[in-house]
Amino acid sequence: MDTTYEFIAPGEGEAGRLDQFVARSVEGMTRSTVQRLIDEGRVTVDGKVEKPSLKLRGGERIVVAVPPPAPAVPEAEEIPLVILHEDSDLVVVNKSAGMVVHPGAGMPGGTLVNALLAHCTDLSGIGGEIRPGIVHRIDKDTTGVLVVAKNDRSHEGLARQFREHTIKRIYLALVFGSPKTETGRIEGAIGRHPTDRLRMSGKAKHGKHAVTHWKVLARYPGMTLLRLRLETGRTHQIRVHLAESGHPLVGDEVYGGTGRANDLRDPILKKLVRELGRQALHAKTLGFIHPSSGSYVEFDTELPDDMARIITYLEQQGA
Repeated sequence: MDTTYEFIAPGEGEAGRLDQFVARSVEGMTRSTVQRLIDEGRVTVDGKVEKPSLKLRGGERIVVAVPPPAPAVPEAEEIPLVILHEDSDLVVVNKSAGMVVHPGAGMPGGTLVNALLAHCTDLSGIGGEIRPGIVHRIDKDTTGVLVVAKNDRSHEGLARQFREHTIKRIYLALVFGSPKTETGRIEGAIGRHPTDRLRMSGKAKHGKHAVTHWKVLARYPGMTLLRLRLETGRTHQIRVHLAESGHPLVGDEVYGGTGRANDLRDPILKKLVRELGRQALHAKTLGFIHPSSGSYVEFDTELPDDMARIITYLEQQGA
């Protein structure tokens, strides 16, 4: 059951912005939490949902409905997984499109973590909790290889390799346009977009260093298949680097890929891209030093069917 708070905004401009006023009025509530509650329609002003930036004049009746906290430990769920490798230290999966890696705001279940809690019977705990250790993530609609730790030792061993950029990570990407050269390197800081909080950007004031290496595998009319090697692993790194270099991922609605799709003249290709319904990005290969054996291990996957269908059609058109 929600916990409800009611306030009357003070007069003479004392209240200020709606989000600031609520954050001051509800003990322990941050402004970011208030903004999320407003976005979810849980804050009303005189019975109406308003923007966080609304300037309160005074006298308005403000109602805040705070939902109960979500369980701290995700629940186990029987969700099918493609397991590439599993031992007492780690599990390697081939993640499908549409699966979020970890529960979060708006996504309490149906994630990879929920599935692993049901699948793994030998989790010894990460950070004192019985849960799989997420060392790295790939986006909800990106497919491919992902490794998860089963215990603290494995988690630290894998995390160190990610920090030191010694992990081998190869992606396949289908992009719009045709790069001028056969290989290249994209480098630049990536951070939160200055105006759109759902996007990342190379124009952020406080970004983190990011490097992506790319190589052309095949050129088609209007599209190119790229092999990408990540030197760093920033949020949305490939999507941002390719979009800002003028070659957005096919199907990427956040970074311009769907706009380019609307200009496709081939109705069959346009239909295939629409059916893809996601960015054409696949984490093909993952290689690392096993934290227990000390041996190098590598896992490789084939393109998922939705991307393969588009590439097969493009190859047939060029034959």
